[in-house]
Amino acid sequence: MKKVTNVVLAICAVALLYMCYASIMGPINFDKEKSIREKAVIARLIEIREAQLEYRKQFSHYANDFDSLIDFIKHGNIQSLYKVGELTDLQKEDGLTEEKAMKIINKAKATGDWKEVEKNGLTEFKRDTIEVPVLETLYPKGFVADSIQFVPFTGGAKFELSAKVDTIQSGPARFFQAQTPYHVYLKGLDEQEIKNMTYLRQQLDRYAGLRVGSMEEPITTGNWESL
Repeated sequence: MKKVTNVVLAICAVALLYMCYASIMGPINFDKEKSIREKAVIARLIEIREAQLEYRKQFSHYANDFDSLIDFIKHGNIQSLYKVGELTDLQKEDGLTEEKAMKIINKAKATGDWKEVEKNGLTEFKRDTIEVPVLETLYPKGFVADSIQFVPFTGGAKFELSAKVDTIQSGPARFFQAQTPYHVYLKGLDEQEIKNMTYLRQQLDRYAGLRVGSMEEPITTGNWESL
């Protein structure tokens, strides 16, 4: 009987130790995995923001769906300044600026008279506007444009994306918003921890997840930047 009692006590002790360990390590492991996932989600939201900002430059509004945004990333172009040569300190002291230099060069191109160009030492000075693919300009080599719509660690869940043009006191304003809630990108982790996070954010009247932009204010910051 004593042996049975000792075995039961030993099992209880092990179970108690495990419960203590789990109560300590559970939140630690959750926070560790949460941090890994959030870094990936934030990086993806920043990629969306970069595409949206360039999209607005060209079309005067943001894309309100991923089909439009992805097509722009794949096939759009960005105007870029191609530069060859720099003005010397002596040229600058003589009052030459890049704008004046280009006027001299453009005049020479129009008239065929390059004497003033040679006189000012601008034969190797070039400034041309060229078009560079969006995909090559905004993103690293090998970037897959279609991936921008998917929330990391979810197996295919998509970000919520919206945009609009509205009128505020100062005039027309452009808005966009991309977001994903906690329960989507943290799925598979401790459900109670996720519920606790969601509850706290709701109590503060804040979005329970990660978001960039806003449909209420014409901003392009992410809610992680104000934490």
